[in-house]
Amino acid sequence: MFDRDDIYKDNVQIVFKFLISLCNDADTAEELTQETFYRAIKSASRYDGTCKVSTWLCQIAKHLWYQEIDKRKRKGTTSLDDNIVSDKSGPEEELFLKTEKMQLIKAVHILDGTAKEVVLLRITGAFSFKEIGEVFNKNESWARVTFYRAKQKIVKGRLE
Repeated sequence: MFDRDDIYKDNVQIVFKFLISLCNDADTAEELTQETFYRAIKSASRYDGTCKVSTWLCQIAKHLWYQEIDKRKRKGTTSLDDNIVSDKSGPEEELFLKTEKMQLIKAVHILDGTAKEVVLLRITGAFSFKEIGEVFNKNESWARVTFYRAKQKIVKGRLE
């Protein structure tokens, strides 16, 4: 149906960036990227061509990330994000940064699903707007507008 090597070469960076934007850990993202392509090969016959291959792969990757979160919750594993604050900062700076981070995360999570994913991909995964558009099977302009509108909602506090 399609060449596995070409699909891997063309999409491995997109899938990896997508996963790193979700988990903020290169090792976990690498493992999940490999698992994504393994599952894609196993289920290649179910790919119907209604979306781009990169979109299909990112959907598989997203489901694998959700499974990883569930597995971590069951095991009681802590998040790697807890230690983002530098050891050089004092207690005041650490508290301030954690408070700011929590406010930003809360604001982002109040956004609707698509806007939330676009913002997270942009700010945590360093995805370009073109790549974000590809993930959602849209164009670059759509990604820019969606990000801008979500950012305005956060800044103005007018979450719909």
